Amino acid sequence: MSFWNRRKSVDALAAVEASARLRPTLSWWHLIAMGVGAIVGTGIYTLTGISAGLAGPAVIISFLLCGVICACAALCYAEMATVIPAAGSAYTYSYAVLGELLAWIVGWSLILEYTVAAAAVAVGWSAHVTEFIQAAGWPVPMPLLHGVMSGGLVDLPAIVISAAVAILLIVGTRESATVNLFLVGIKLAALVLFVILAGQSFNSANFHPFMPYGFAAHVDPDGVKRGVLAAAALVFFAFYGFDAVSTAAEETKNPGRDLKIGIIGSMLICTLIYIAVAATALGATSFLDFSKSAAPLVYILDNLHHGFEAQLVASAAIVALPTVILVLMYGQSRIFFVMARDGLLPASLSTVHKTRGTPILMTAVTGIVVAAMAATLRLDEIALLANAGTLCAFVAVAVSMLVLRARDPNRPRAFKTPLPWVVGPICIVGCVYLFFNGLPTFTQWWFLLWNGIGLLVYFAYSMRSSKLAKAR
Repeated sequence: MSFWNRRKSVDALAAVEASARLRPTLSWWHLIAMGVGAIVGTGIYTLTGISAGLAGPAVIISFLLCGVICACAALCYAEMATVIPAAGSAYTYSYAVLGELLAWIVGWSLILEYTVAAAAVAVGWSAHVTEFIQAAGWPVPMPLLHGVMSGGLVDLPAIVISAAVAILLIVGTRESATVNLFLVGIKLAALVLFVILAGQSFNSANFHPFMPYGFAAHVDPDGVKRGVLAAAALVFFAFYGFDAVSTAAEETKNPGRDLKIGIIGSMLICTLIYIAVAATALGATSFLDFSKSAAPLVYILDNLHHGFEAQLVASAAIVALPTVILVLMYGQSRIFFVMARDGLLPASLSTVHKTRGTPILMTAVTGIVVAAMAATLRLDEIALLANAGTLCAFVAVAVSMLVLRARDPNRPRAFKTPLPWVVGPICIVGCVYLFFNGLPTFTQWWFLLWNGIGLLVYFAYSMRSSKLAKAR
């Protein structure tokens, strides 16, 4: 069997020996909290300002476009997660449906989604901590609060939070999910407070002109790519996270029921939250003002003379944004774990702790990589690169759903994507369009370079070490 035709059996995916399986400890409410915890984070607390600077008030359309594309992706994920309730998310689905080589490309791209996105959120969290430190007047040297790419020496807060989250994940999955559930409540309460206070100063005049930079993505004379579609490519970072729920399939008590509730439920909840917060922010203050702030929601409340409440929102962000890092690092460690279990990465990385039931070594490696990236890179550049990996994964899942529908139409499905031949193509076309017309050229090239490196690794090591290769 050539590497191109190697596929894992859908039925065999659940037949993993007990010593190599992850322990099922999660219920549907853990999964919804995991999805909301991953989705509602830096995107709404930080990227709202950056994206508004690219599209103006029309950033609301950017949110809607991304919401539609991600809703279609969520439906595809829900079907595939219930058909193949095994860890690994898009990588696992691709391995079973599209073959080993494409699965490797998807798994390698997922590093950009989860690891790079976790680093981006750590940088966003650090921005809130920095504002808090400055407001409190603490004598912390500025070079220690910003990475090298941002004009500093090292982003120390980003390193600290990355390490703390990794330790929590090592302690145990259920314990991490319980902490996440509590912190998500704090995060949502802070956003509700923002909507109530900023909504009192709503001024429709702030929405004119509504689309100052046009709809299509284009490069302005200052070298910045602007327009509704350009903002959508960045805002897209704010929506994904629900796919991390699918990485918990193997650790879910009742995957046939709970996975679809967790994936679709968290997506619906977060879409409503995003639209409400974005509309309120744009109505309360001119986007020309808050788009320059690294913590736009806090800036808006300060500007409206709600100083105490602004500090509450900033404090909530400091406390609750780590939920995003937690879920993304969780997802990455599970994907790495499954790739190692399949033989595509060193087998030692797939070791499961006998009492905790978690992949401790893989989680520690993920934490170190996230901390290193967060300590040096800029938020906007990280976010865009993470988006490229996510767009690739979404396309792979939608294609896998359609191919499996055609190849095995009678297979039992606990959840069926409605209008699959409409929903799937919308997801695929939308993601491909955002990749080629929304992302900056340097991001596209870096994504291709990253996968070029990945192919070298595959042909040099993974192709021969694969368990399917050894089983010939």
